Amino acid sequence: MSYENPEALVSTDWLAAHLNAPDVHIVDGSWHMPAAKRDGRAEYEAQHIPGAVFFDIDDIADPASQLPHMLPSPETFAAKVRGLGLGDGNRVVVYDTTGVSAAARVWWMFRVFGHDDVAVLDGGLAKWLAEGRPVSDDRVRPQARQFTARVNTFLVRDYQQVRANIDRGREQFIDTRSAGRFAGTEPEPWPGLRGGHAPGAINLPYTDFLNRDKTMVPADTIRARLSDAGVDLAKPMFTSCGSGVTACIVTLGLYLIGKTDVPVFDGSWTEWAGNPDSPIES
Repeated sequence: MSYENPEALVSTDWLAAHLNAPDVHIVDGSWHMPAAKRDGRAEYEAQHIPGAVFFDIDDIADPASQLPHMLPSPETFAAKVRGLGLGDGNRVVVYDTTGVSAAARVWWMFRVFGHDDVAVLDGGLAKWLAEGRPVSDDRVRPQARQFTARVNTFLVRDYQQVRANIDRGREQFIDTRSAGRFAGTEPEPWPGLRGGHAPGAINLPYTDFLNRDKTMVPADTIRARLSDAGVDLAKPMFTSCGSGVTACIVTLGLYLIGKTDVPVFDGSWTEWAGNPDSPIES
């Protein structure tokens, strides 16, 4: 079964064929957990797909929030991406170094701010390099473009909305962390956080949507994994993870099979478990 919305994902073949297309703009959205001790920007400067600009989710974020990489204001987002040469009329293609990971977060952020002509490179830089395709260490000097931010609040859930949903149960809470973190048997990578999950949450690890080479699984597999987890596609839902990054992989997978309206809990477990009033089960 093919994807219902295949435009959200492009292949390395497609990108290679459109590498110099004037309306295609490439973005390296790589990000790593602090424990990985990897610097996404430094790796980008060492090698990137030719013409790519670097999108730092920790920089294009709300500076007033104590939580990691929370969504910025529309004004901040527009100003930052304008400076990267990304704007109205661009087809934005996002990749990251590990396959499909933080690139999905950047994809979701563009959609939140009204730019729907955005796609993720399936398999990311790892697949691109494995195929012997070109990379560069040239400094990219983008020309600023106009970006019109139109906030789509339906694609975001905040703490109060999620807390209210615990009582109402109107939306399915899909927790995309590993089974061990969901159960509270694995330590949380974010310091000081309690383990477990929110009452009524459904566990669907984001890794279930990725092949071994970190490309997205086909549509029939996505549907099967959702069914196995007990997710009802006829009912509304939102996704959550540790800090709002890998949840976007599941939201991307749902988009690919036709569910284009699945929001992400931006603060995710970092915000939920960091609030002492949050109910937690294990």
